[in-house]
Amino acid sequence: MKAVFFTGDRNVEVADTPDPTPGPGEVVIQIKASGMCGSDLNTLRAPAGSRPRLIAGHEPCGIVAAVGPDVSPKQARVGDRVMDHHYSGCGVCIHCRDGWTQLCEDGSTVYGNTGHGSHAEYMLVPAYTCIPLPEELSFSAGAAISCGTGTAYGGLMRLGLSGRDTIAIFGQGPVGLSGTQLAAAMGARVISLDIESSRRDAALGFGADAVIDPRAEDPVEALRELTGGRGVDCVLDCTSSAEARLQGARACKVWGRICYVGMGGEVTYDVSNDVIKKQLTIVGSWTFSQNGQAECARFCVDRNIDVDALFSHRWSLDEAPEAYVMFDRQNTGKGVFEL
Repeated sequence: MKAVFFTGDRNVEVADTPDPTPGPGEVVIQIKASGMCGSDLNTLRAPAGSRPRLIAGHEPCGIVAAVGPDVSPKQARVGDRVMDHHYSGCGVCIHCRDGWTQLCEDGSTVYGNTGHGSHAEYMLVPAYTCIPLPEELSFSAGAAISCGTGTAYGGLMRLGLSGRDTIAIFGQGPVGLSGTQLAAAMGARVISLDIESSRRDAALGFGADAVIDPRAEDPVEALRELTGGRGVDCVLDCTSSAEARLQGARACKVWGRICYVGMGGEVTYDVSNDVIKKQLTIVGSWTFSQNGQAECARFCVDRNIDVDALFSHRWSLDEAPEAYVMFDRQNTGKGVFEL
């Protein structure tokens, strides 16, 4: 089969590799769509020789092509349309039993990072990682929900977002735009921030009530002005910027909440003034559980959310080197490989 590998120093290789065969408890997914995620860039940019040779990609969606022994029909059957929860763990610890296999007490495999991923014609996974894809959603939409869109949904759930809230969403890459789209559907007042004008325009199209360019004005003051001086009820930070993360905390009102979903980077608080005296609630959210992924897909169907509108670029696997040169610039919408 054809597969995509990150070989270090921003180099991408498309190569033939053996087709996978399912063992006990495993299935093979024929990949129909595999999304490009911002966290791919960490692996793409790694020095040559610093990481094992693994198939890239962790936003899988497709059709079950083969089923190994000991797989229950309730888990997967040949022909099923499925997303994949792109982690595996021991399967028996408290976190695995809750569907949070990325938090496995024995350590987890993250497909596309520490295990073979989805930028390929076929992908071998444990059957329990398969999540049904509703018929109303395209394979590309399922790929987005398998990480970026699902990550935004998970963060909004951690914040307990409601229609009473005003939320500021820092960063309008694919995850942030998903957050804007989902938060608007939840009835919140949404203020979206990004330094790229094209991404601010996209946010308005996805339901933002207002947008802010953090380079053109002080975002903390701008958010206070838009909220009568109080500050926003909550913040979803989708960046890895220390400056943006601190601005998000300072833009929250007293008793506000902030959730971090952007991986990497640091932030330094004045704990007394930025956190304690504001009674600020700070949470982190690492993607979603298996149940959360299914819930996000159902929410998108029930609210008629156009997840496919996130995609600005659609590629074949052969075009992967070109696709990642463009994606590495971080000024586009979401990309997806369609097979």
